[in-house]
Amino acid sequence: MTESDEINAMVSDFSRVYILTILHEGPVHGYEIISKFKKVIGKDISPSLVYPFLKKLEEKGLVTYSLKPVGAKKRKVFELTQEGKEFSERLFKRFSELISVALEPSLEICAHCGCKVYEGGYVERIKGRELSFCCVHCAASYKLSLGIK
Repeated sequence: MTESDEINAMVSDFSRVYILTILHEGPVHGYEIISKFKKVIGKDISPSLVYPFLKKLEEKGLVTYSLKPVGAKKRKVFELTQEGKEFSERLFKRFSELISVALEPSLEICAHCGCKVYEGGYVERIKGRELSFCCVHCAASYKLSLGIK
């Protein structure tokens, strides 16, 4: 497998995770999945990825569909089964843990409250040290606790 093939496989897998995310939000038809994907991710997704994936989810009992009127047409509206919801929640939890591991090195810890700050924190030099805070209010509270106005 070439590097390009590996990258395409990874993107394809991410696409499937995002399709599950869309399904987790509630019942949706195939074209709506394609539209939401484009709107949120900013990239087109091929129907040749979406519909076979929905079929595979259906075969595994993770999704079901019903024919419902959408505009002038009847469309298959897909919905996660209870098993599908449980599966996607386990997958999201695992994905979240992986993302946390990747982000951890870039997080700053607020010197006052200890919360983790990914971006947009506040930095201030206090007693010769540059300290990171989540916001100006925490910086002010920290200085107050040191008796600094």
